[in-house]
Amino acid sequence: MAEKSMFLVDIDKVVREKAGKKADRIPRFLISYLKRIVHQDEINAFLTRVADKTGVDFLEACVEYLDIRLEVEGIENLPAEGLCTFVSNHPLGGQDGIALGYILGKHYGGRIKYLVNDLLMNLHGLAPLCIPINKTGSQSRDFPAMVEAGFRSDAHIIMFPAGICSRRQHGVIKDLPWKKTFVTKSVEAHRDVVPVHFEGRNSNFFYNLANACKFLGIKFNIAMLYLADEMYKNRHKTFRVAIGKPIPWQTFDKSKTPAEWADYVRELVYKL
Repeated sequence: MAEKSMFLVDIDKVVREKAGKKADRIPRFLISYLKRIVHQDEINAFLTRVADKTGVDFLEACVEYLDIRLEVEGIENLPAEGLCTFVSNHPLGGQDGIALGYILGKHYGGRIKYLVNDLLMNLHGLAPLCIPINKTGSQSRDFPAMVEAGFRSDAHIIMFPAGICSRRQHGVIKDLPWKKTFVTKSVEAHRDVVPVHFEGRNSNFFYNLANACKFLGIKFNIAMLYLADEMYKNRHKTFRVAIGKPIPWQTFDKSKTPAEWADYVRELVYKL
């Protein structure tokens, strides 16, 4: 059963779907290069090996495979009652999401949901923990309904409000401005917000590529193709995760706009 529903990375298929009849004109060396930077063979071998694992068990298998070591501070700040929205900076684009889901999933007995881009919904092991958000094309018409479903669920929500992983700007590696959704929806659903800071960084190559694409006005997120490669570069590392004190939802009043409150929480995260 798991085998049939299991997603495997298939660059040849993706190229055929995206390029159509022009796919045959793409040089084989370029296809081979893409397979190498997305680590197609290694990832598929891992996914096949853990095809029977889902949810937090799948995240635990990922933590072991990537040899992620975690130094968690502020575990006492995790609320024992009520449902929360956990918001974190997004420095890596791989290990940070896996680690945060693993920490919170273990603590809350699997009662967590990610708001993630719909590409990750293809991962059989991760799908039960996801409320999908379409980030790859035009926003889905179902976007508000999906977010609503997440916040009305009986699970804690994990969000990376920047939407994409951190970039280097003026020599500083930091998230782009945070979207306000977590503020407005947490208020509506009466969920306290728990700030989390994840310490880590990608390679200089990654940041230089992202900035070059921005400078050249390339709208497609080419840097995203290299996130798997960055994930492998970050294997066997120790990451500090700092959990801040919950912010009561009543805090987010009319004294600031939701966007200003989002920026306020973002700055709090970087002080943890």
